Amino acid sequence: MGAANGVKYAYIVARVRAMKGKLIPKEMYPKFLNMDIPEITRFIGESEYKKDVDELGKKYKGTDLFEHALNQNLALTYRKLIEVSQSEANFLITEYLRSFDIWNIKTILRGKFSGASEEEILEDVVSAGELRYRDLTEIVKVGTIEGVIAAFEKTPYYPALVGYKGVLADVENELDKMFYSNLIKAASQAENKLFLKFLRTEIDLKNIKILFRMKRAGMERENTVKMLIPGGMELKESDLGRLASLSFSEFVRALEEYSYWKAISDISSDLTSLIHIETRLDKYGLVYASKISYYYPLSILPVLDYILSKKIEVDNLRIIVRGKETKLPEEIIKSHLVM
Repeated sequence: MGAANGVKYAYIVARVRAMKGKLIPKEMYPKFLNMDIPEITRFIGESEYKKDVDELGKKYKGTDLFEHALNQNLALTYRKLIEVSQSEANFLITEYLRSFDIWNIKTILRGKFSGASEEEILEDVVSAGELRYRDLTEIVKVGTIEGVIAAFEKTPYYPALVGYKGVLADVENELDKMFYSNLIKAASQAENKLFLKFLRTEIDLKNIKILFRMKRAGMERENTVKMLIPGGMELKESDLGRLASLSFSEFVRALEEYSYWKAISDISSDLTSLIHIETRLDKYGLVYASKISYYYPLSILPVLDYILSKKIEVDNLRIIVRGKETKLPEEIIKSHLVM
């Protein structure tokens, strides 16, 4: 990492360190499990989420308030990162946060497909990407999936949507591939090897999750390969093709060749614990981001580490509250948390 690059990242990294210091400490999560929903809402209403809870409390109550406050806080936090970053950092953060545009497009399409209400769809929208909340609110009002797709015509996401033939999974897959392909281009353009390394690892983790899901569904090799995202760090296209063609037990054995194996080795053969495997892989990604950002403190990595940590905080809070609302046993809620 050159000195000039270090100077270039000094300001945004200092801001991000301060923001990371305000994240909810890990030891709070077991305590949340012993609280009821109003107590948890009260706690977050006295934390970094205060402004969001106060503002949205006029419009929402209970878990609705909780969901909207989390989403608004996440969106505003990420927008702040874009506002306080400059040049290369700004470019890379903006590109990386387009993942929320993808999330929102999928959320709207799924909502329309399943006949969810506008309010239900908007509850899951996080306007942290290029698409603003008011844009998304307008798009949600459109009645049909075809109409929603047409509403994205002037956006960079349209090429992935225009081929919709009634199967949502195909469009979602195209969106993911397009997102990572554009990100790899952006990282190469910025000649940022660290960002690229982080990205390629994220692709590997995503592909392992897809492979586990496809194996559980008994999907054919050809259909599985279609779902996988090219550009990974350890799992090259030839690896993906080989893993896709193996039986479940052979696939699990083959994973031993990769560094990700140690994160899931003790639970890998149990297909019923797919959520545990995904949680472990998310944890691996978080630990990996934290570790490499420690080695390269004046780079884009501490920013990416914070983006991941903040999202996991919001996900954990949501899992706890939704779990309590549906009266899930504490042990099951706990197994879904990334800590």
